Amino acid sequence: ALFDKGLVGVGCGTHPRQSQPARGEVYVAGLDLAGADAGEDADPAVGAQPAAPAAGASATSRRDSTVLTIARLAYPEAGAVIREPRVEIVEHYAWTGAPHETLLPGLIDLLRDVWRVRRVAVDATGLGETAARLIAVALGRSRVDQVKFTPGSKSELGFELLASINGGRLKLYRGDGSPEYREFQRQAELARVAFRTNRTMSFFVDPSEGHDDYVVSAALAVRASQAAQRRAASGRVRV
Repeated sequence: ALFDKGLVGVGCGTHPRQSQPARGEVYVAGLDLAGADAGEDADPAVGAQPAAPAAGASATSRRDSTVLTIARLAYPEAGAVIREPRVEIVEHYAWTGAPHETLLPGLIDLLRDVWRVRRVAVDATGLGETAARLIAVALGRSRVDQVKFTPGSKSELGFELLASINGGRLKLYRGDGSPEYREFQRQAELARVAFRTNRTMSFFVDPSEGHDDYVVSAALAVRASQAAQRRAASGRVRV
């Protein structure tokens, strides 16, 4: 079975996009690393991005991109029926055509020093395994969830994403007309899910229509939020 209209439940919140953290807020992140072809034959005409951390990458490209999603957690009030925090996406970074080793210093700076994320879930599949390991060394292993994509782990990630969408807990910053905003919305509309007979599922964008890197990055941010939620429940939220 497929979605009729993609991940249409990923609505826009009323919160603005942020370029830096606000005092007292808790942030998590999802990092989807580009595939093996990223940077191997980078062509400036395709939209290769500089290694310096900056938003505004060429969002629509024939190439897979490395996408970093930053989200803040809005915790429910004490005694609320729903214990999970709302995951409010506040920033996107994307790089197309840049190898992992070039991006690593900037990624570590963004995660550890700029946003000081409580937790980040990183795509540790294939070539991403080395990058994920180095990020864990830099941030501390307790703050980094190294996710290797298998049919089982991708299914779990998809169900977590669907739960956040259906519960109205995943919100994008309000529309700003940026390339990142438009590409996220485009992928969310194109994304489809297929349920298997063994009670697992997969979610994807048909390769003929583009990539799903923004959607996967958002799903990883949702995953990162769940570990942060458990700490919040004990009353030990600190920034």
